[in-house]
Amino acid sequence: MNNKYKILVVEDEDNICNFMKTILHAAGYQTLVACTCSQGQMMFSSHKPDLVILDLGLPDKDGLEFIKSAREHSSTPIIVLSARTTENDKVTALDLGANDYITKPFSTGELTARVRAALRNAVSTSQLNGSAEGKFTLHDLVIDYNRRLVTMDGKEIKFTQTEYNILKLLSNHTGMVLTYAAIIREIWGINDSGSIKKLQVNMANIRKKLGSKPGDNKYIINELGVGYRMSEEGL
Repeated sequence: MNNKYKILVVEDEDNICNFMKTILHAAGYQTLVACTCSQGQMMFSSHKPDLVILDLGLPDKDGLEFIKSAREHSSTPIIVLSARTTENDKVTALDLGANDYITKPFSTGELTARVRAALRNAVSTSQLNGSAEGKFTLHDLVIDYNRRLVTMDGKEIKFTQTEYNILKLLSNHTGMVLTYAAIIREIWGINDSGSIKKLQVNMANIRKKLGSKPGDNKYIINELGVGYRMSEEGL
């Protein structure tokens, strides 16, 4: 991993801060630490980190305020780390612009995997935005964006326009949870009572065409009650 990556940790619990600093340092990252939301906002602005790990339960402000202010001018990856476990908390953070959500307690492997995924996704998205061409590969699945062609084991898989758009959206954000509302807004531009059902029907068709069986997370992971995530090798 490139040791020039700079990570800002916004967390007020000393033991968790020290634990994360040890993990991230061992993985070759530079680490900055802020203990309050306001301090985190100042350090985010002045140090311009490559990624933020953010606690929501901060002493001065809710961590959601950090996400709101950061997303006004930056697309820097934000991983929320919080003891809040309700689906509503996760959906709110993700809809405001967080890239991922990890609940406490967490393992060393989970944290470093999510950090790697968020950084890789940021780089690949930047490269994709700079070119009309590009391919996505996961196991035997290949999406050729330029040709709008999807193949498995070299054989073309036919998708409807909507199914392809959903698949492309997820693949463009590999390793990142996209909430139901975020996908619906991007694909249909609306959010009504029937939208989630439309998304679920299309997703069921996509997974069937990819040969996925119930409980199979080889390609697309269903984060129940929250959204979907394109799987990634190495996670």
